[in-house]
Amino acid sequence: MNDYTLYYWPLPFRGQFVRAVLAHAGATWDEPSMDEVIALKALPPQEQPVPFMGPPVLVDHAEGVTLAQMPAILSYLAGKTGLMPEGPAQVALTLKVVDDANDVLDDITRFGGRSMWTTGEWETFTEERLPRWMQIFEALGARNGLTEEGGTLLGTPAPGLADIVTAVLWFTMAEKLPGIDAMLEAEAPRVAALSRRMMATPALKTLKDDTDTRFGQAWCGGMIEASIREMLG
Repeated sequence: MNDYTLYYWPLPFRGQFVRAVLAHAGATWDEPSMDEVIALKALPPQEQPVPFMGPPVLVDHAEGVTLAQMPAILSYLAGKTGLMPEGPAQVALTLKVVDDANDVLDDITRFGGRSMWTTGEWETFTEERLPRWMQIFEALGARNGLTEEGGTLLGTPAPGLADIVTAVLWFTMAEKLPGIDAMLEAEAPRVAALSRRMMATPALKTLKDDTDTRFGQAWCGGMIEASIREMLG
């Protein structure tokens, strides 16, 4: 049996963060079919293994634990695999990075596609809010000694959860959405370099190659991805 089961859509969106931590830790996992994900999501909350609204959902078979919500899953895995730094301040900063990444995803997808982008709204977002998000990550890394040549986001001796989350967020977005890469290089060159270094590590490189094979250029999927691509086009 694999170490974990991950219920998520066939996309490199929120579930990709969970995949990356599992891959970095050398864990094994299986991913049920989309029909199985839909069936689990449709169950009444009292019948679900953990009450949840949407995936990702992770099952830890050894511990008998089932969790939902990407930040909660990442915090749990980081604690188990040594990716969470020591000390309450560093832990809190790591969780801030995870929550920031979650907020970026909500921002660019308009909270899961509750509305589609218009040209004017997209221009404002990409001129103001998205660059500011990049600058937030860049400023955090810079004040902790991150450079384009080396270092980590929080100044830890080895990469931790914050670095994996940063890399998955910005590298994947820049690779899948044309034009985001140039913006990231301009607004957050340290973060862009960190993301490339992290994604070039053997485990994450293997995951990236598998992701490209499985999902192609898809990112968040659905009408909201189509809306984003229309704006980028």
